[in-house]
Amino acid sequence: MPLRTDPLRRQVLGAAVLTAAAGVASVVAAAAPAARSRAAVSPGAASFPPLRHAMAEVLDIAYAELGPADGPVAILLHGWPYDIHSFVDVGPLLAQSGFRVIIPYLRGYGETRFLSADTFRNGQPAAVARDTVALMDALKIPSAILAGFDWGARSADIIAAIWPDRCRGLVCVSGYLIGSQQAGRAPLPPEAEFQWWYQFYFATERGRAGYEKYHRDFARLIWRLASPRWDFDAATFERSAAAFDNPDHVAIVVHNYRWRMGLVEGEARYDAVEARLASAPTIATPTITLEGDANGAPHPQPAAYAGKFTGPYAHRLIAGGIGHNLPQEAPQAFAQAVIDVAKV
Repeated sequence: MPLRTDPLRRQVLGAAVLTAAAGVASVVAAAAPAARSRAAVSPGAASFPPLRHAMAEVLDIAYAELGPADGPVAILLHGWPYDIHSFVDVGPLLAQSGFRVIIPYLRGYGETRFLSADTFRNGQPAAVARDTVALMDALKIPSAILAGFDWGARSADIIAAIWPDRCRGLVCVSGYLIGSQQAGRAPLPPEAEFQWWYQFYFATERGRAGYEKYHRDFARLIWRLASPRWDFDAATFERSAAAFDNPDHVAIVVHNYRWRMGLVEGEARYDAVEARLASAPTIATPTITLEGDANGAPHPQPAAYAGKFTGPYAHRLIAGGIGHNLPQEAPQAFAQAVIDVAKV
């Protein structure tokens, strides 16, 4: 585990490490297209060891684990509509660098299951983020580097803001993704609203029924729109799409997007957390944010959120036609960000 330093030394060291690392970003970006092509051409070449399970509050969480048991912990969090295979190349790279890598299926995905049929199938972001903290508790992990994209980046941001002692480093695609129902209710300019078309679809009963019937087709469409230059093949897609057959997947996804628009309620036990998140809290955790140069999914511009990260911070634009599923499209760049933030 890297040596911890006093706050002043850590701030100086962190700035130096992240500034120096920013100079490496162009090298990493140049290698990204080759990694992306390799993942698309050989979908069966990389796989995870047998999944493990942990009882974590309301869930039986299924997760992949790689690397030495005594290494610094990196928890990698996937998004929608993706699964743990977004990290199928990142995981081994980090394990080879000495990290204990944990990659859980989110609620509603893969082999992760609710422990009770009576538990509310809640997709609100605070609940999804809390699952990771519960997993850390179950595995007796006091703190970890959290790295993710899409829903996973949102969860990592929430944990860093609300439970900062549990997050010793942060890597997130598209930066600061903390939101609130109040913000979700506010209308956006037409072009921005157009990008969120699926959110409005899920707000209807037709959308829920359509997603239940066509969730594989839906996910494939999102993959193409969000990563227009990612040449994934059928085998790569189907490997991840199996995770959407989870019996709670549709309920979790639909509730998540309806909650964001203020159309449904969450759970009262998250009210205090949501109140804090609604204030858009800053994050002091050492952070590297990433963005692909061909991200077709809705995402904020880096200048809009840079001020939200008050600790050591760097942003990296990953070139080479990299889209929304950045860890799978550019695994070396994503892994390098985790390695670099761990040095702070």
